[in-house]
Amino acid sequence: MDVQKVMVVGAGQMGSGIAQVCAMAGYDVFLHDLQETYVERGLSTITKNLTRQVEKGKMTEEEKATVLQRITPSVDLHNARAVDLVIEAVVENMEVKTSLFAQLDEITPPHAILATNTSSLPITEIAAATKRPEKVIGMHFMNPVPVMKLVEIIRGLATAPEVYETIEAMTRKLNKVPVEVNDFPGFISNRILMPMINEAIYALYEGVATKEAIDEVMKLGMNHPMGPLTLADFIGLDTCLYIMETLHEGFGDDKYRPCPLLRKYVKAGWLGRKTGKGFYTYE
Repeated sequence: MDVQKVMVVGAGQMGSGIAQVCAMAGYDVFLHDLQETYVERGLSTITKNLTRQVEKGKMTEEEKATVLQRITPSVDLHNARAVDLVIEAVVENMEVKTSLFAQLDEITPPHAILATNTSSLPITEIAAATKRPEKVIGMHFMNPVPVMKLVEIIRGLATAPEVYETIEAMTRKLNKVPVEVNDFPGFISNRILMPMINEAIYALYEGVATKEAIDEVMKLGMNHPMGPLTLADFIGLDTCLYIMETLHEGFGDDKYRPCPLLRKYVKAGWLGRKTGKGFYTYE
C-alpha cells in the first residue's frame, strides 16, 4: 500500500524527530499531542534542527520552509481520520498505549497501519487492543531520530507480510536502515544495551570503580562513543528502570534484575540530563 499522510502521536523528543524525518522525506504529517504547548515545543525543536541544517549548508531556507509546511499541528485525535499511517511515540506505558490504539482503531480508515515506537513493550499485546492486529507493527527509532540510521521493525504475532513490506520500504524512504526483529521483550537494541548499562550501575554500586573510571574504560577500551553511565543519564534513568523491569518481567530471569542504585536514583528524582542530575550533574 502507498503511505502519503502520517500522524505522529506524541510531540516529545522522539515524536518531533519522527515527524521531522517524515516531512523531510516528503510525507504530509500531523504532529499530535494532548496540549497545544506540547505541540508548539515539538515544532520549535524541529525548527531549531532544520535551522542548524541550513547553517551547515546541508539545506536551503526554501527547503526548510517546505519541510515545515508539510507539518500540521494537531490536538484533535480525529485528524487521524484522513491518514494512512499513525506512528505512536507516547509514554512507555502499556495501559496508555493500548487505550490510545483502541481509540485510533475506531478513528483511522480501515486501510491505515498503526505503528508503535515502543522501545521494549510487546507489539502483540498492543495489537490485541485493536480489531486490526494484522495492521499493527513496531517501528522503533533511535534517539536522536534525525541523526541515527537504525529503525528496528518488529512484527507482532498477527502482523501481515504486506504491512511489514510497506513499513520497510517507508523506512528506506526516510533514509534509515530497517532491521527486522521478532516480538521479544526489549527486541534487540534494549535487550543488549540495558543489561550493559545495568551492569555498569552495579559496578558503581559495588564500589568496583568510580563513575568516571567505568565510563572511561568503555569509551577507551571498547570504543563506545559515550560511557554507559553518561548514556543512562542521556536516555533517562526512569526509562532505563522501566525497560529493565519489562525485561525482568518478560523473561522471568534474575539476570535482568534492576540494580538497587538505579531504583534509588529514580525515587530521588535524579533522572539524568532532563532533571539536571543523575550519575552526573548538569547545568
